[in-house]
Amino acid sequence: MSGRSVAGPAPARPAAPAAGRTAGPGAVDCRRVAAVTTRVAAIDCGTNSIRLLVADLPDTDAGPEAPLVDLSRRMEIVRLGQGVDKTGRLAPEAIERTRVALASYAADIDKLGAERIRMCATSASRDAANAADFREMVERTLGVAPEVVTGDEEARLSFTGAVRGLPADAPEPFLVIDIGGGSTEFVVGTRTGGVEAAVSMDIGCVRMTERHLHGDPPSLDEIAAAQADIGVAVDRALEVVPGREAATLVGLAGSVTTVVAIAEGLQEYDPARIHHARVSYEAVAEVTADLLGKTREQRLAIPVMHPGRADVIGAGALVLRVIMERAGMPSVVASEHDILDGIAWSLQP
Repeated sequence: MSGRSVAGPAPARPAAPAAGRTAGPGAVDCRRVAAVTTRVAAIDCGTNSIRLLVADLPDTDAGPEAPLVDLSRRMEIVRLGQGVDKTGRLAPEAIERTRVALASYAADIDKLGAERIRMCATSASRDAANAADFREMVERTLGVAPEVVTGDEEARLSFTGAVRGLPADAPEPFLVIDIGGGSTEFVVGTRTGGVEAAVSMDIGCVRMTERHLHGDPPSLDEIAAAQADIGVAVDRALEVVPGREAATLVGLAGSVTTVVAIAEGLQEYDPARIHHARVSYEAVAEVTADLLGKTREQRLAIPVMHPGRADVIGAGALVLRVIMERAGMPSVVASEHDILDGIAWSLQP
């Protein structure tokens, strides 16, 4: 795959897909798109999961409301950040899990003929002492180097992915929160003005679980310690970004979408029903208490629970609940579109 290039002009691609091609959840029929110029592949590698989006981007003349067209959306739980908060290093077995997932993604990318590729790696790889081992593995497997994006760039990508496509009547400004495995991003901005302020705090669901929530289920003391740690970080974040002044809270990533799916009573994970669903603070608090009171085995029995998220979802839900409390948000709007979509849009010529 070494002949692939990330930058430079891309040849035009006809809008109609090959016969029999299926798109991911929430996709738009390619045949309805008037002009598509570039097929792109975006990969987001975080502390807990690695995700792929292969999509066709509309011509820039189509306007800001024109959607991208999903061809493939995939997610694997690889737990790249396993133990990194304690050791400062990426575990060899975590790098190998990521390599296996990435090799499968590379095969999809080749099959679908993506012309531009961008892989962004966030907190786990930028924190690790052996980050070079990870980078070499990615270049060998994918043929392009991973980008360890800056906090500002990560915020911009997340905001673009989340806000593009929000209902037109959603009031501004927006507070967008992206709860990852190692960190949580806070971004405030508007549709026309873009990002106004952003900050990243080390309160991800994996990091908080490894640091505090050791019991199964966690003890009240463990939960109290995690809540205090999260509260301090959230208060610091809200001193940097004017989140309390935002009119709409938009929540991204698996912790938020899983909590929303549970609150909505879904019997299977349905991205179309989760995307842009609005859930009250009271519902989030109820789901959080329930998750923290369950054993891992009981959480696994929840119909919408991904097996790789069951041991960290309690911490992720707690991060969401504390943010809503501290920011005074009565509800959260879930978005299935996030930094992954932002990475894809960044490849538009």
